[in-house]
Formats: sequence, C-alpha cells, structure tokens
Amino acid sequence: MAASTFVEQSSAAKLPASSQLNLAIIGPGSRGQQLMRTFLRVPGVRFAALCDIYEPRWDQARKITGENTRAFRDYRELLSAKDIDAIIVSTPLSLHSEHVTAALDSGHHVYGEKSMALTVEECGQMRDAVKKSGKHYQIGLQYHYAPWYREAIRLIASGKIGQVTQIYSYWHRNNSWRRPVPNNDPKLERLINWRLYREFSGGLVAELGSHHINFANEVFGAIPESAVGSGGVDFWKDGRETPDNVQVTYRYPGGKTLFFSAITTNRFIGCQVQVCGTGGTIVLTEADGTYYYEPKLGASAVPEGLAVEHGVVTGASYRAELPYRGQGQPIAVPAGTQGNPDFVACNSFIDSLRNNQRPKANEDVAWNCGVTVALGNYAIDHEARVKFADHVRA
Repeated sequence: MAASTFVEQSSAAKLPASSQLNLAIIGPGSRGQQLMRTFLRVPGVRFAALCDIYEPRWDQARKITGENTRAFRDYRELLSAKDIDAIIVSTPLSLHSEHVTAALDSGHHVYGEKSMALTVEECGQMRDAVKKSGKHYQIGLQYHYAPWYREAIRLIASGKIGQVTQIYSYWHRNNSWRRPVPNNDPKLERLINWRLYREFSGGLVAELGSHHINFANEVFGAIPESAVGSGGVDFWKDGRETPDNVQVTYRYPGGKTLFFSAITTNRFIGCQVQVCGTGGTIVLTEADGTYYYEPKLGASAVPEGLAVEHGVVTGASYRAELPYRGQGQPIAVPAGTQGNPDFVACNSFIDSLRNNQRPKANEDVAWNCGVTVALGNYAIDHEARVKFADHVRA
C-alpha cells in the first residue's frame, strides 16, 4: 500500500470529549514508560491504571501519567476495572501470551510489545485468542509504520529496484545490554535484566531482529521456508544466557534470502537494512532511507526498463565503487505521512479503536514475525537447518 494512504491521520481532534480513551499498562518498565509518553501525545488519551510487580516502577510511571493513577501488583485486578478501553502489554516476552490472552478474554483491545510470544506454539495460541475475541490487537513493531519504510515498500512493489533477491540487515552496537541492578541485589537480577535469560527472552533476534524480519516478510510476501543460525555468549562472560552475537540466514520461497546480524562489541555498521534488487538497492536506517541504482553491464541482471532509465555503463568505464559512492538518492516521504515511528504506531492504534478498523500490524503480521523469530532462535540453538514446515501450521 502506498505510504500516502498507509499512515492514518489522527481523528482525535474531530471527536467530542466523550470519545476519550482510557488506557492501562501492564509492565511500565523502560519500554513501557516510553510507550506511555508516546500514547499521551495523542489527543483524548489518558492512562487510568498501571500494573507491575516491582513497586518502584509505580512512582516512575506516575510521574508520566499523574500521581493519582491506580496501581496494581496483580494484572487480574487491573483487568477487572470497568473504565478501561485498551491494555498496553510491555512485559517480558515469556509473559506476552499470558497477559495478552487474559486482556483479550476480559474484553479489552490490546497493544502488545514485540515479539508476539516466546514460542511458535504461544504465537499460535495468541493469534487464535485475538480472532476469537473480536477485539483489536496491534503488535508493537513501530517500524512497520515508519514513513520511510512504507515508502520503501511502495518503491519496491512498483519495481523501482527490479526483483528483490536478498536483504541484508544489521543491528550492531557496542554495549553489553546489561542494566544496573539497584544495590546489586541478586533477587532483582532477572527482573531487571530479563532480556539476558532464556526463561524470559528471545534475545537479540526478538528484541532487534524482529523489526527487520517483519520488513522482509512483507517484502517477500511470505514467511521463510528454512533458517540456519549461529551465535553464542562469546564476549560478555557475565552469567547471561542469551547470545551476545547472533547471525541468522532465512531462505524464503523462490530462493530469496534474509540475513540478520546483531553484535554487541562494535557499532560501525549500526542499524541498517540493505534491500538488494536486480536494478538497484535501498538502504534503510533508523532515521531515513536511500536509493541507489544498479549500472547496466553486458551480462547483468538489471531489467531492460531500468537499464534505459539508469543508462549503460561499459566495462571500460565502470569502476568498482560506482554507483555506491555519492550517487544515493534520498527516499522522499510523501507529504502528510511524516512522523516518528513510535508516535505513528501509537496514533494508528488509537485511530483503529476510534474508527473500529483492524490495525495494520495485526495478529497475522505479529504471527508471521513471531514464528520467524522463534525459529531463528531455534536454528541458533540447534546449529542445524530448521524447516519451517516441520514447526508451523497454516
């Protein structure tokens, strides 16, 4: 879908005061607090309640929502409140299935953080729960709504870079991913650093790779057929269980490929998605996108139509660095679709509730991404090619 029609404009300003939406959040940790700040930027939205088993987060969250916001330790008590329209679930990945399903069963719409769930089985159970409930569910894949990602999707679908054959994606950082624990209390270690432990976390593939995986699934119009992976705790020998570096190669129908790499010891390449087509390349970052044409050589794969557009480069004049040195064209986002991905995603969820429209990043998008993440981790753990048909149902 074209970017100019994909990002819905907020209808909040046109609605009467009675259209106010009351949200509640389960898990107002660091990501949850960011979501709270973002949702509160949407007119007509307030937080009526919050829930966390770690009570110091109550005060942190109330600095955002107001000192009188009701707080609960037990999410079931929160779900019994009658004045809540939708629930934000931002708890550790291993709890997504429990919390999202309970929220749906209690009659609430849900915005759930990514990835969908820790296992393939749980992803299936959640998708079934959404469809059974009749409620709206949106997965927190904010780059699904990023304007320059949407415009890239439009350009790819229009044939701008020919046939896409490979996507190379990276999220490289130089950071241990460990968070400080108050007073170094060992009882709080797994609560604060849950991302480092397999009981709770899908590690780097889930927390970072999910964004790139979701994009590749959309570009290729399918989930992968197989995956191979590698990774380990190779540098940060601090008791963590999830790898500090991962590399996964997914094979899609038709021989198309996604490669994802995340490391925690070097940030040179940063966060990038390189979409390789027979007629050009699109490079996406956390902030923008750039298009590069592919020169037409005698025996190249550049389509004839694009060869006319780009021109033919002879072997004698071709230099290895062309056209990728100073030849990039910025991806222009259509007017009216600009916006921070977090805000666009949160705003779109609120619009879906007000207009009773199914979210764009719905349960099917979430399932496609969630099972791809889970089986990527399975491939890393088992050091073998994993065939998706052996693990997923239609």
